[in-house]
Amino acid sequence: MHNSHTIAPPDSMQAFSEIRHHTVFGVEYTHLHFDDGADLYLTEHGYPWRMMLMPEMFWTDRDWFENNSARLFGHEHPFGGSGTIYRVLTKPVDGVSRLIVMKWNRMAQDVPGHRDQDELLDAQFNSPFEEFELVTELRSAWRDLHARPVLTHKPLAIYVPAERVEPARIGRKDYVMRQIIKAHPEISLDPYRRYAVIYEWISGIDALEACRNAIINEGQMAALTLAADQDLSRLGFAVRDRKPQHIIVRTDRRSGKLIEKDNRVPYALVDFELLERTPEREGLLKAAQRKRYLVHQAHRFDLPERSDIPSHLRAVKIFGVDYVAGPTESTGGRLWVVGRDPLLFDYFLPERWEHSPRTRLSASDDVYETVTKDDIHLVWKLSHVGEHPRVDPFREPDRRILENGYNSPFEEFALAMELSKAGLRTTMPRAIYETHRESGKATPFGDQSRYVSHQDITMPGGEPILRTDRDYVVVWGYWNKPDELLADEDSDHYRPIDALRALHNGILSQKQYMDMLTGLRSSMQALGFADLSFTGSHKLLSLDSSGEIIRDENGSPEIRICNFETIRRV
Repeated sequence: MHNSHTIAPPDSMQAFSEIRHHTVFGVEYTHLHFDDGADLYLTEHGYPWRMMLMPEMFWTDRDWFENNSARLFGHEHPFGGSGTIYRVLTKPVDGVSRLIVMKWNRMAQDVPGHRDQDELLDAQFNSPFEEFELVTELRSAWRDLHARPVLTHKPLAIYVPAERVEPARIGRKDYVMRQIIKAHPEISLDPYRRYAVIYEWISGIDALEACRNAIINEGQMAALTLAADQDLSRLGFAVRDRKPQHIIVRTDRRSGKLIEKDNRVPYALVDFELLERTPEREGLLKAAQRKRYLVHQAHRFDLPERSDIPSHLRAVKIFGVDYVAGPTESTGGRLWVVGRDPLLFDYFLPERWEHSPRTRLSASDDVYETVTKDDIHLVWKLSHVGEHPRVDPFREPDRRILENGYNSPFEEFALAMELSKAGLRTTMPRAIYETHRESGKATPFGDQSRYVSHQDITMPGGEPILRTDRDYVVVWGYWNKPDELLADEDSDHYRPIDALRALHNGILSQKQYMDMLTGLRSSMQALGFADLSFTGSHKLLSLDSSGEIIRDENGSPEIRICNFETIRRV
């Protein structure tokens, strides 16, 4: 991503008050917010053209626009035409102008003909960010498949004027727009504003125009359209509204005939508002994403302590545990991901797991199992740090819990790592997420001990790692197998069950249960640790696909510690 300080438009250009960097659906943007309220999201392809893509260089100067634009095919709507496409010549910068294509996005609108054509029955227009994600992916898909590439024009920018428009006036359906907004946690979509996608202009003529000009006949036009569909399909993509107008070809200047190469007609595709992945590609992508995660997770500490990481992230060590830390742009929070590998950071952004379908694992606590958008099983829990334990101070074990208080998420992770290194099995810490929402724990009635003990532990910018006005979510690995085994062979996943439930379900006898927990408590004491709330519900067993308990080399059930809130060093 480009550094924001390199953007320095001339004084005559529209001023922008803020520059931020966003990654939306895997595409990086330089986001310019202008003083008049407009927004411009530049891709890596658009960034070198940034001066020509300032709004007044192609759109807001209406005299320039009227004299230097041409309306292409599209669907006319109020306020400039949602769905309308323009070819625009930008104003020159240093004597150079560019031809661009500007199209108003039609998200949340009905797809024309969707009730009459089977292939459009469940079709939905891509949002501008979805469209750029798919085009970017399409442009590089051929490399992995060793296939012939499908050429497209480059996605340059997404332009959002400041003017607000009633959604109904541009055909937006309220319930559809709500669904789209929910699916875009990385970026804030405004239902009252229009969005324009901006691409580079590709010279040539579309296949329909070539047919009308008798350069090709209708049969050749149909064959070219079918060939484009097949090329897309080979790369794992499809377009619901295939049209010859979306296929750009070139003619020889002298003969006027189509340019051919290797007995085929080279072409480029345009218009991607109904581009989508095939189900097969969706499955392959999810599997590949999961495999990358497992390999990086298995080697998360292998990188040097001072390895290069992106500028918006920081390598920090807290209580002896390495983290890659940074802001969560979509929520305004912060995130610490265990390890030294910055490539793991995005897997734990809250938009990847916070709103995915989940199963509650505890009747009394906010503990959930979920499968992320990358097909990764996680368990996340709202930390109790800052709360007084709900125990009876007249009972000796409870009084010790009250005196110790709940560990912070950072203490929990340090304890889990220390116990694991000492030879005890634990669930694996993954990430700590600081939410942006107010926690309500900054009261004299809460437990302030951790905020006091952590007040001198800060991030490189000086911010404390623990704040009384924030909630903290602790993310743990869902116990399948050791990370190293999963990275080598992602199969025969284990299923966790806590020891107390295994006892109640008849998987363990009472003697097995007591012997196992007694042995674990003794092992912890020998290593200098005590669990002030030692219970079978905080210990996990593993079952294989046939329902059999996983056992260690001695034939005893493998048991893992899965709760570290009340563990302390003796």
